[in-house]
Amino acid sequence: MDTSYPLWSDAPQPRLIASRHLTTKEYVFPVVTDDSPLAAEHERVEVERVGQVYSYTVIHPSKKSGEQPYVLGYVDLPGPVRIFGRLVGKPRPVIGEDYAVRVDETYGYVFEAVEA
Repeated sequence: MDTSYPLWSDAPQPRLIASRHLTTKEYVFPVVTDDSPLAAEHERVEVERVGQVYSYTVIHPSKKSGEQPYVLGYVDLPGPVRIFGRLVGKPRPVIGEDYAVRVDETYGYVFEAVEA
């Protein structure tokens, strides 16, 4: 997936990249780009891999589409930063359950259920 901003670090085990405000330490995802007027006020930081489901919904596409139901939701990661994306690994997550972010070729990233 091509984006106009970087999603992942260059580390051997890539992690999502967010921006952190230099004064308030508030996280922003996706990153503030270098050409943004706000760039000088932010630094890029790697985001932790595992967080907890904050909220989700199950999408039921039309039968005509041929698509199976899928889950979209928010995951709270340490920082703190709340990120929206696809939740995979379970048909119906539980609020507060651990999910780990991973690279996905179609969507850039997804959150996968962490087995206890």
